[in-house]
Amino acid sequence: MKFWYESDLKAVLFKWLLSPFSLLFWGVSILRHQLYQRKILDSYRSSVPVIIVGNLSVGGNGKTPVVIWLIQQLRQQGIKVGVISRGYGSQSSYYPRLVRHDDNPVDCGDEPVLIAKRTGVPVCISPNRQHAIEKLIANFPCDVIISDDGLQHYKLQRDIEIVVIDADRGFGNGFLLPAGPLRELPSRLETVNLIIANGGENANADAVMFLQPQFAINLLTNEYCALSDFSQREIVAIAGIGNPQRFFTMLRNFNFKLVKTYEFADHEKFEASAFTQFPKNRPLFMTEKDAVKCIEFAQSNWWYVPVETEILGQSAIELVNKITQKIQKVKNG
Repeated sequence: MKFWYESDLKAVLFKWLLSPFSLLFWGVSILRHQLYQRKILDSYRSSVPVIIVGNLSVGGNGKTPVVIWLIQQLRQQGIKVGVISRGYGSQSSYYPRLVRHDDNPVDCGDEPVLIAKRTGVPVCISPNRQHAIEKLIANFPCDVIISDDGLQHYKLQRDIEIVVIDADRGFGNGFLLPAGPLRELPSRLETVNLIIANGGENANADAVMFLQPQFAINLLTNEYCALSDFSQREIVAIAGIGNPQRFFTMLRNFNFKLVKTYEFADHEKFEASAFTQFPKNRPLFMTEKDAVKCIEFAQSNWWYVPVETEILGQSAIELVNKITQKIQKVKNG
């Protein structure tokens, strides 16, 4: 919700009106966490190490690019990686479900399809993460499981926790749901293994992540084109991600003339009818995450911009080494 990140009178009023519900949310969260810590509630331990890539706030902060980056780092060490996801927004008729690169995002969710397409590693979705892990291990020789989201899913035991925060938006107004965007208080960061700030320096972070665009790809023809070829051209841009302005700013940094931008909800289920308002005589740009949902009705003037993740910071390098050593230790018994 926008008021989480605003400071005008209306936003402040909403925050304080909802604050009693945030207090209730905090109490329930603390109780639930304690029940798992004290083993009053059962939790699941995987036979292979589990890495959680999550966040403290709702909405997209850049978890999926971190998952893809981590997959790439571990595969360079010869490690076999599997990925699990709740499959947010998926409408599959069955779970757990192994995700193929050409699956319909409506069935599997946009991020799981994107991960499968970009990396080729086995991906499994299920609201029950234990079932997803067991499905992966039964079908693939996985040395490690990466969970895309799930920091607050304490029913799943984990070996490593990575938190991604938006360097620009931070923790919003600092309140828990529903008065603010937080699922847990910032003090939770004291217990995780690595904190990555997406887009710039942040006082809470150990490392900084930048998303580096390389080129544009046409949705209809799969043609590759240098971003510089669109410099000074008038374009339209859409984004259905957690922070759409980040994508629009990236395009402006390449001297694109954005004559119109459209923000959609994160995980928007795009349909062809939603695009009838867009002009056909100008290039229309979108993120790769949005593109996987638009392939079936793409037009010749539609382009998406894949990005490569760069993570800077010694702590990130050290964590990858720590994960590698842990996996080798498990494999060696």
